[in-house]
Amino acid sequence: MRKVYLDNAATTPLDPEVLDAMLPYMREHHGNPSAIHSFGRTTRAAVEQARRKIASLLNCSPGEIIFTSGGTEADNMAIFGSVRDLGVENLITSPIEHHAVEYVAHALHAEGRARIHWADLDAQGRVDMGHLEQLLKANPKALVSLMHANNEIGTRIDLHAVGALCRKYGALFHSDTVQTMGHYRFDLAQLPVDFITCAAHKFHGPKGIGFLFMRNGATLKPMILGGSQERNMRAGTENLYGIVGLAKAMELAYRDLDEHIRHVTGLKKRMMARLIELIPGIVINGDPGDDALYTVLSVHLPEDGRSEMLIYNLDIEGIACSGGSACSSGSNKGSHVIGYLYPGREGANVRFSFSKFTTLEEVDRAAEVLAKVYAPVAVKG
Repeated sequence: MRKVYLDNAATTPLDPEVLDAMLPYMREHHGNPSAIHSFGRTTRAAVEQARRKIASLLNCSPGEIIFTSGGTEADNMAIFGSVRDLGVENLITSPIEHHAVEYVAHALHAEGRARIHWADLDAQGRVDMGHLEQLLKANPKALVSLMHANNEIGTRIDLHAVGALCRKYGALFHSDTVQTMGHYRFDLAQLPVDFITCAAHKFHGPKGIGFLFMRNGATLKPMILGGSQERNMRAGTENLYGIVGLAKAMELAYRDLDEHIRHVTGLKKRMMARLIELIPGIVINGDPGDDALYTVLSVHLPEDGRSEMLIYNLDIEGIACSGGSACSSGSNKGSHVIGYLYPGREGANVRFSFSKFTTLEEVDRAAEVLAKVYAPVAVKG
């Protein structure tokens, strides 16, 4: 049985070129980057070279890049730190944010340290800019936290428009860019954001490494104490080979980005067309247009009495996909994103997500298997 992996929004396979870049720092260069001897100086140079590479790709200062364990830690650092250190009293966010944002907002609200305000969304998950402006007018000393592209349905926001509105009202702007980093170009010298986040494993880098971009002037205190690493922003011995792999993955992503976009966009459009052809009543979740995240396709299938087992049945047939986010592994709860946007709707939701390694043949096979598993009579050949 040919297995097909279409869960790249959860994690992507490691690029062989990334592994090649990492191996010398697993086999040979093992010094602690904080050590002053030659072994430490060699690895310290690798860390700073990686930081400079990432900064050059994003058009920002190397000092604005803080390496973390991934996107969740980076989101936590930005939001907790803004309330604790930057005088933020109001958090403006949306009901479909990643839990790395939503849970932090709830925790700060429960502790009485900040108030939460929910921005209205349309049926496709887009932010109501008029309502966002009302919230900013009424709630000074605010941090706006809105993800660049939703990890479950792929709907994107306009970072420039939201950022400009935040600047108009003196608010800070944080965006979870975990799903879009490595898939779009960012010019942080021009983009009006204060914090964005990254997880390397979303674009063929290693797991357990990411970064927080923190614009100069928005200085936070560290969340993890015990050392002076990361310019006193994050204590703990650096994930050396992870950092090297992250920088290499970013370099490759930018090197091949135009071709990557062309290829993956074609896969998504092919998948949409085949599913609509094969399965009557199928609906695209979120924004079905070209502005949506091109790596993610979320679909809804009408209730047929077997919805709860659909993802498992697809896996039995060799198709790896998701019913939503994989970040709450082990949870049987439905998607909070789908639940908010489409309350009370019955049926199954399936998220397919693609990468540069995905093929047209795999997309066609997945569409045919879904049609067979969901409704055998619907298959048209």
